[in-house]
This record gives sequence, C-alpha cells and structure tokens, in this order.
Amino acid sequence: MKKTTRLLFIFLILALSACAAQPSPQTPNSADSAPVLRSFPIRYAQHFTLEYGDGYKKLTVTQPWAGASEPMVYILVPRGSAAPANVANAQVLETPARSFVAMSTTYFPFLEKLGKLDALVAVDDATYTYNPQVREKVSSGAVAQVGGGAGGGSVNVEKLLELQPDLIMTSASGSPELDAHPKLLEAGLPVVINADYLEQSPLGRAEWGIFIAAFFDMEEQAARDFDALVRRYEAAKALTEGLSDRVTVFTNTDYQGTWYVPGGESYAALLLKDAGARYVFESQPGYGAAPLAFEAVFDAARDADFWLNVGFASDLDSLLTMDARYAEFKAFARGSVYNYNARVTETGGSDYFESGVANPDIILKDLIRIFYPELLPEHTLYYYQKLN
Repeated sequence: MKKTTRLLFIFLILALSACAAQPSPQTPNSADSAPVLRSFPIRYAQHFTLEYGDGYKKLTVTQPWAGASEPMVYILVPRGSAAPANVANAQVLETPARSFVAMSTTYFPFLEKLGKLDALVAVDDATYTYNPQVREKVSSGAVAQVGGGAGGGSVNVEKLLELQPDLIMTSASGSPELDAHPKLLEAGLPVVINADYLEQSPLGRAEWGIFIAAFFDMEEQAARDFDALVRRYEAAKALTEGLSDRVTVFTNTDYQGTWYVPGGESYAALLLKDAGARYVFESQPGYGAAPLAFEAVFDAARDADFWLNVGFASDLDSLLTMDARYAEFKAFARGSVYNYNARVTETGGSDYFESGVANPDIILKDLIRIFYPELLPEHTLYYYQKLN
C-alpha cells in the first residue's frame, strides 16, 4: 500500500512539473512574446527577408549598406489598417503603394514587369535613364526629377513634400554626406532602403524584384516571374558545364595609371564563370575591385582570348586613343573586344546597368554567344556588341 501511494505521489509530482513547463494558452498572444511569422521563400538574395504576420508583412533589409550594424525593418499593412503592436523602430507603410519615387534606374525594369510604371511620380535624375517610357514621362512633366543631378545626398525635399508619395526607394552607402535617406526621414517622408547592389549573385540581385513587388502586394506574381527567370538562366548555364576547353577573359581598362579588376567573387566574375569562361583574375579574393598596375594586368592577360567591358570605347581606334599599349593584347590583335554598350542613349544612359539587373539570363546568353557561338547560334547580342 505504501509502495502504491509513493508511486501515485511521484506520478502526481511529474504531472504537475510537466504542466508547469507548458506555456498557457494565452502565452503566444501575450504582449511580451514575439509573434509567429511565416517566411516568404527567398532563394538567392542574401540581404532581405519577407515574412507574414497576422494582417501585415515584415520586410527586413538585413544589410542596408556595406558594414551596416543594424537592419532596416519595414512593416507593411493594408491601406487603412492599424499597425501591429510592438513594431519597435520599424517603419510602417501602407500597401498597395499608389505613388512611387525611384532614386535608382535599377528599379524601372521591375516596375515595368509588374505593370506599375504608371505609379512612378519622380526620379532622381533622368539624364542616365535608358527606359523610353520613363524618359518620355519626365519630358512631358508627368514625372518629376528630385535629385540634384550629381547623385549622392542631393535631393529636393521640398518637391517630395509637395508630391507626398506613398513610397520613396533609394540605396545607401552609410555616409551621411552622400546618402539622401537621412534628410528624407527627418522630413517625415516614407523612404525605403534597397540594397540590391550588395548582391554578387546575378540571380540574387534580380530577386530584389520581389522586394519591390511586396509594396504593391504583388510578390506572388514577382516570384512566378523570377522562377521563370531562374529556369532560363540555369538552362543557359548548363550549356557550358561540360566544356573541357574554356576561353580566357579579362575586363575593364586602365584609368589614370590604375587598372581596377573585379574580384573573383564579384558579380562580373560570376557571370563569366557561369558563361563557361576562365576569368584570368578569378583568384583575386573578394568581390570588390582590386587596383593593379598596367604591367600586372598585361602579364596576366596579354594572351587572353577575349576582352570585355572597355568603358566608353565605341571602337578599337578609340580604345587605342586611350592607350597605345592596348594593341599588344592578343584579344585586341584578334579583334575579340566586346563592350556592353549596344543599348545606350545619347546622354549615356546604359540599359546594361538598368534592365540588365532584372535580366541576367539575357546577359548570360550574350556572353555565351560571344565565347561559344555554336552553343547559342540563334541568339542575337542584346546588351553587348563587338568593337569594330
């Protein structure tokens, strides 16, 4: 009997301990607990996340600029809805956005894909814009210019206060002297940091289209478009994976005695690798641009098969005008020099740096067509052209 009583006592103690360890049914909804969020699948981009809460979305830019110590958090709520409790320092914005200010041309192709170019009410400076629709809207006065023409932190706050846009999207460097967003925040304007330029993966950079789409409640459509892009990119990349004999490539030109070469983990280097080329500076660490002397580049690249991305040069003669020593490169002697200037406006607006961000599959196909024309015989160069 005593043994039975003792067992019952032990069982009761264990049961009470288990109950004490369980949270009460009210715990998940208490003010001190973090809400349960559902993540939207982001596959390649490294610097933003999208999550769903109860009646709101949470966009987090995990690295707003290189070296940033804190993320930028944006809470997106349906128009007219109250913000959730405990949003801390997050900025609350209503969706869908009705008016959009783009402080970078890289946002235009995503707006166009979403059918939202009509929401555009202002741009930084249209001088280097390629998109014909945007240039026409600026010329007609339908879209304002709110930058100072020199980029950086120069921004017309008064004009933006007059426009009262739902959303201003810009990038940041972390420097108060160069960035526009501190002035905009101080004026109470709804500004969002887009850090697409920090992505080195071509697909990661293109995936920021989902970030933009979230402000229009169109992220599902953007994700479908992106999935199709990934399939096109991977199909092109697969064409070169079995190659045993790979062409060699180098990029850029000397500038005032210094030749900046992209690191082996950079956006440019990854595109060359996916196109089946061997980049002569692939062992250069990091993703930044390393400053080298002309002689160092010449030693490494004199016998390379191809030379790409030669700045403002439009033909071989103009390249020689920059530096007569360029004639000594094998790629120059063979006429195997290509530039990404097939789509450029009279004022210097480059579509490679604009819509190319959203279409890395087309850039990849251009490169494969240049290096291995037999693999893509039907593809016509879109962003690139051969220097005559």
